[in-house]
Amino acid sequence: MINRLFDIVAQRSADEPDAVMLAAKENGEWRSYTCHGVWQAAEQFCGGLTQLGISNKRLEPEYQEKIAIISPNRPEWIISDLAVQMCGAVLTPIYPTISPQEISFILNEAQVSKVIIANNELYLRFRDALKQVPTVQHLISFDKIEGVLHWKDLLRDTRPDPEVLQRITENTLATIIYTSGTTGDPKGVMLTHKNIVSNVQDSMPEFCFAEKGGRALSFLPLNHIFERMVSYIYLQAGVAIYYAESMDTIGDNLKEVKPIVFTTVPRLLEKVYEKILAKGLELKGIKRALFFWALNLGFRYDNVKSGGWWYQMQLRLANNLIFSKWREALGGRVKAIVTGSAACQERLIRIFTAARIIIMEGYGLTETSPVISVNQFASEGRRIGTIGPVLRNVEVKIAEDGEILVRGANITAGYYKRPELTREALKEGWFHTGDIGEWVEGRFLKITDRKKEIFKTSGGKYVAPQVIENKMKESVFIEQIMIVGPGRKFVSALIVPAFTHVRKYLSDHGLQPPADNAALIALPQAQDLIQKQIDKFNPQFSHVEQVKKFALLPAEWTVDSGELTPSLKIKRKQIEQKYKDQIESLYADGQAASSLR
Repeated sequence: MINRLFDIVAQRSADEPDAVMLAAKENGEWRSYTCHGVWQAAEQFCGGLTQLGISNKRLEPEYQEKIAIISPNRPEWIISDLAVQMCGAVLTPIYPTISPQEISFILNEAQVSKVIIANNELYLRFRDALKQVPTVQHLISFDKIEGVLHWKDLLRDTRPDPEVLQRITENTLATIIYTSGTTGDPKGVMLTHKNIVSNVQDSMPEFCFAEKGGRALSFLPLNHIFERMVSYIYLQAGVAIYYAESMDTIGDNLKEVKPIVFTTVPRLLEKVYEKILAKGLELKGIKRALFFWALNLGFRYDNVKSGGWWYQMQLRLANNLIFSKWREALGGRVKAIVTGSAACQERLIRIFTAARIIIMEGYGLTETSPVISVNQFASEGRRIGTIGPVLRNVEVKIAEDGEILVRGANITAGYYKRPELTREALKEGWFHTGDIGEWVEGRFLKITDRKKEIFKTSGGKYVAPQVIENKMKESVFIEQIMIVGPGRKFVSALIVPAFTHVRKYLSDHGLQPPADNAALIALPQAQDLIQKQIDKFNPQFSHVEQVKKFALLPAEWTVDSGELTPSLKIKRKQIEQKYKDQIESLYADGQAASSLR
């Protein structure tokens, strides 16, 4: 019986010792790890960690040793996760992209005793921060780093302590995940074995397409519970996990690995679509006409309404002529793409699903381990515009103010060392998500906005920014957008244009657009183009929700520049602070800057 996370891998090792479990590129070639090899390495690493002095005589959260890992996705990440679990310790994953100040905060609050770090680049970046954490006793590296203990030196020919293993139960704390912190300091979410294992088991039916022997490509950070939990679904289902070399090589890795499934976030799916669209725009004559004919068919796709025999016949033809090439670009075997973290544009769900690449949009939070609901693989379990039916054994109710409340075995044990935050989020057994939602057809959950992000204008009218942002991003000329206007007379927007598409549009209309982005957004023609996009979508909203002014920005928002969290959500407060001058100019009476309309 599977009660603990590591039981999943133990069972696979016993049932299929020689099957491929994990794989990654090493020196330019794919190297695979068998189920037995992974399990054996995890046991040996556990033995080595134990000999470094891990003492878990008591397995209450405050007494368990905390071990941090700072690494991109690789087989050693999962092996370390298993080893730490079997030690009775708590893995505390840290995003490699966070600041040294944030890492010091997390390590000090969690009182981490050992740090597993991937490579010399990360070691040099965080070396000074690590020195500020007095509890850290040992550094362990996956790659060779001078003066740092190499992980292979800890692969001891010993087994985990049977007494410790026996005391590890489903209620034992397995991990503390520090949320990316869009506001304030990160919070440590405590998840037990039961939390994660229950979510794995309850999500398994939604992965009915994941046949044994298939492959998955992994590139979303394992630091996030979404990719980590799904990884254990793959491991239980017998799907081999191949780790992408980097975010830049995903396209090549998809063709090499030929996965049946991968997880993503809407931002990355948008970029995939933008690359496809850019190639379509380069076509000429009949090929261009066929491309956009197929695209328009895809945008009309609805899995509930067939569209009639004529539409279905055209769609089959479009799949043979156009969409088959999309599938080939993704490796040719992709059955489904699972997306979460933020709302996905409906048009992307329609177009990819029409192309026989089913988009399974789901919903959840770190505190819910994470999946609450998901659009299923089977057509009857999907509704475009919703985030699907609630998982089995998970309860959801909508509070009087519209907030989504969740109850189940997947709900966090609380926030580490933050009892007041725990009491605020968990009331009478229900976790308060902070999201506003509603039911569609009585069984499909729909998110309308974040409770904390809804704001009032100075006229006292409520505005839900995510709904407006998602609709505006349907324009190929709008890359990123953030709605502003709390306490103001009207709604405005900060917009990062899709520079490639804007330049192509201007070039097609007889202009020579400048290479510099700041010069580009200053062009009246570029401003007029974005204004037309705003004018196109504004009528779909009430008068108070319509965007009255906007500011064009010359640089894309990224994790490194501080506007996005590691899971690619926008940091509203940081963006408001960074672009406060631009925002103020939008509301300055009688003032108009060259980048404003």
